[in-house]
Amino acid sequence: MKEPRFTKWFAALPALNRPQRLRVLDALRPAAGLDQVLALIAQCRAAGRRCPHCQCERWHRHGHANDLQRYRCFSCRRTFNDLTGTPLARLRLRGKWLDYLDALLVSRPVRAAADTVKVHRNTAFRWRHRFLDRVKEDRPGCLNGIAEADEMFILESQKGSRKLDRPARKRGGVASRRGISRDLDCILVARDRNKQTIDAVTGRGPVSKVQLERHLLPFLDRDVLLVTDANAAYRAFARAHGLAHQAVNVSAGERVRPSRNGAIHVQNVNAYHQRLREWLAPFHGVASRWLPNYLGWRRMLDGGKVTSADQLFRLAIGLIHSER
Repeated sequence: MKEPRFTKWFAALPALNRPQRLRVLDALRPAAGLDQVLALIAQCRAAGRRCPHCQCERWHRHGHANDLQRYRCFSCRRTFNDLTGTPLARLRLRGKWLDYLDALLVSRPVRAAADTVKVHRNTAFRWRHRFLDRVKEDRPGCLNGIAEADEMFILESQKGSRKLDRPARKRGGVASRRGISRDLDCILVARDRNKQTIDAVTGRGPVSKVQLERHLLPFLDRDVLLVTDANAAYRAFARAHGLAHQAVNVSAGERVRPSRNGAIHVQNVNAYHQRLREWLAPFHGVASRWLPNYLGWRRMLDGGKVTSADQLFRLAIGLIHSER
């Protein structure tokens, strides 16, 4: 629009009634969101921009495409933009991304988020897992001091799968066997007294020493005091790696045991389990294949580290490793 025409249009804005003003704001919101997203992308990538194909740091500008600056690598001669190689590559409707991230921050279900942002529910679901793809990898460097570890179990789900490896069950079904069995997904959660949290889906059925070595050992400080329940897998794990270990016999009614290093209990991690269960309930069942994404989502919200759409966007395209 040329300047004289724009000036005339702008001067007429005060004459609009309230419904008309709201229509203008709704029409302009995606454009404003797009400008903000493009600025965030450039800001996040400017410092360490390199070719995602060969990691070369020498590049030159190579035109624009789909509102994004493109670059050509001096080494491999391939082109890229600042989203190439990230989970957000080739996603459209960028002007609505920040509004959708606001919906993620308040844990809206798929359909409610789709209605809020005015996109299709399939788009909202696809966006959810694209934005959470790297969030699940953002964990603290290590747990120190007193670290509590315990498992929680939820029913294995193949929701959304076209082929099942077991007989189908009705929504809200129950396991075919009592107790801890292969019908349940095991979620390991470890949390220190500084509220730093790590979690992992270890597989189906009870946790084993090998699984603890894979999912827990890399995140434990050598001087940590590991507090768990009386599960024998933790005792064998701690003995094999020379870790200080205290067990609380919860099944016998033991809750807290005094110690010179601090109270020995697993109440912090069990409280986290309770909050996680309550948070998952409105989603009406989470497919096991997506469970790690939901764990990262909940960990992000529980830590209170990410409180705005801008922060969540930075996390979605590049990890932010920081203390919680």
